[in-house]
Amino acid sequence: MNKPLENSSDAKNEPVTIKVSGKKRTFDIDDPKLPDWVKDSKLSAGGFPYKDELDNDDYEKQLERLQIELVKLQGWMQQGGARVLALFEGRDAAGKGGTISRIRAYMNPRTARNVALPKPSETERGQWYFQRYVAHFPTAGEFVTFDRSWYNRGGVEPVMGFCTPVQHEQFLDETPDFERAIVNDGIHFFKFWLNIGQETQLERFHDRRHSKLKHWKFSPMDVAGIKKWDDYTRMRDLMLERTHSAHAPWTVVRANDKRRARLAVIRRILLAIAYDGRDLDAIGPEDQLIIGSGPGFLS
Repeated sequence: MNKPLENSSDAKNEPVTIKVSGKKRTFDIDDPKLPDWVKDSKLSAGGFPYKDELDNDDYEKQLERLQIELVKLQGWMQQGGARVLALFEGRDAAGKGGTISRIRAYMNPRTARNVALPKPSETERGQWYFQRYVAHFPTAGEFVTFDRSWYNRGGVEPVMGFCTPVQHEQFLDETPDFERAIVNDGIHFFKFWLNIGQETQLERFHDRRHSKLKHWKFSPMDVAGIKKWDDYTRMRDLMLERTHSAHAPWTVVRANDKRRARLAVIRRILLAIAYDGRDLDAIGPEDQLIIGSGPGFLS
């Protein structure tokens, strides 16, 4: 008889010693009490520019206006056959899934779909690397989001040893040309990197680990990743430097505050596409402290 899968909330994890903000810290993900050094820095980590999260009432009002515009955008796409492809990358717990969920909340699911692929099958491992992603690209009138994408090979795979250095370098070399083909075919193409601070990530991991609703989101990969913050940072910086281009730029979003990040992402999409009936007053201006372009916005 097969042993049932162990619930992630039951798995025991050893405390880890990590360097955070220049200091050695011991972090025990299984301790129900969140350390003060995490709690006190969860918003300000990594130089986040605001001292407080966006007020929820203000957020909900802005979000509703933007979601109305997304519905208008989708109607325009269906009438004219426009295609949108938006991929979301970032460290674990950066808020990719939540942002995608708010984008798609009121859109017609028949032509607005999300792609979140599992690890490649044996057949897929033998194919051209980009092949399994291309199969999910939008057809006429479709709005497609990717919750992680081909950029797995730019960050997770080299850090965790899931690809060779040669494969990693080949990916960095080929990706700009691959993305040029996407744009040249007329697809509205967006690449979002949601950037969070180290203490922010630890707080979100801790929340997942001790939540009866969200513990399934926390995995052994997350535990392993806690100790590899600096490795992920190096790969992130290299990936953004090598794959940021005029035709397919990276949009970087400071995402310690999920509310501000979600609004910034939606606003960027709506401002980039001149759809019929677009209400620029309802969309509003971008927050340039939260959203910017390319690796330079990280510094």
